[in-house]
Amino acid sequence: MEILWVLMAVVMIGAVLGPVLLRRRGGIRQVHPGAPDAADPANYGFARQEELDIRMPGPDADLIEVLDLVQRTQDWRAASQLLAGTEVHGEQRWQRVQAFAGAASLELAQRPGGVSDNPGGQWLRVWRAEAPKDAGGAAVHAEFLVQQAWRSSTAGTDEFRIILEEAKEACGQAALLSPGDPIPYIVELSIARGMAYPRADFEQLWLKILDRAPAHMGAHLAALHYWCEKWHGTREEAYSFAEAAAARAPKGSLLSALPLFAVYEHLPEVNLVRGFYQSEVVTKAIEGAKFAVHSARPDDPMLAHVRHLLVFFLVRCERWGEAMDQLIHVDGHVGALPWTLSPDPAADYAVYRALAVAGYEANGGSPATLPH
Repeated sequence: MEILWVLMAVVMIGAVLGPVLLRRRGGIRQVHPGAPDAADPANYGFARQEELDIRMPGPDADLIEVLDLVQRTQDWRAASQLLAGTEVHGEQRWQRVQAFAGAASLELAQRPGGVSDNPGGQWLRVWRAEAPKDAGGAAVHAEFLVQQAWRSSTAGTDEFRIILEEAKEACGQAALLSPGDPIPYIVELSIARGMAYPRADFEQLWLKILDRAPAHMGAHLAALHYWCEKWHGTREEAYSFAEAAAARAPKGSLLSALPLFAVYEHLPEVNLVRGFYQSEVVTKAIEGAKFAVHSARPDDPMLAHVRHLLVFFLVRCERWGEAMDQLIHVDGHVGALPWTLSPDPAADYAVYRALAVAGYEANGGSPATLPH
């Protein structure tokens, strides 16, 4: 199956891959799109690449409706009402805060504006000015500043630090407005990573989150970055953090999948070891994530995040049928790791999806044999 990884390498440097993979003698070779035997993801009811939603990992109809309304009217009130009606300690509120902040940040990037212009994200500034005691607006503003720091400046520069200092102050204001709310402290985790908090300070921050939401998957993912070797920890510390969280995960929690995220954060840039994706550490992390998916509530907002990462690893492991089982649950939305790290998340996802379909068909699978 060496040709798969040669093909993937070509795609990752800019080539365009269509539905061009063919079943033949148990192997896979390239054919022209539209050829009779070409593996076509559309046969499985999958969305076309241009239809993939890059904003979120999975569906949230209420959020999409409100986001569209806010961006169309530039009126913040619907966003405030949605957050006010979302459970404070749950994963969904954190995702919605991120989505509103990200929408405002992207708007500003697209329309920087000037003194007399109407810059993007103006609705968020109006929200904070007209409702300064709105806890939801304060949390969105804090997360907006964090995203601005990472998007518009370079880590370690004075500009980066100034924006994060402002974000830290905004987190403090948001925490005062909603004392039991974990989100201001979850937002601060990214600040801690960017400003290189001493470990004692980071652990004190982490304890505040554990007091409020001990099984919060989004918080654990944010904290994991701090412990990675590319930031302020080591591979061993990141693995230890993830495995400890998985070990204490309550029944039905997705924390059992955290070791797979730790493995992903420490993937070698160039893999020179044949069979790396069949190694014990990868296999164990995949099985933990599959167990978490099987045990989780079907409506868990973080479930799609785990499924997307499983697609990446299962395709790499050439476990085609299992990858297809995950794809049928997440297809249509690609706002999750690992796709969001790409300049074109939809294209990256489509590559892996095409490989999964081709591998599945190369081993005798078809739309008729795939359970839904």
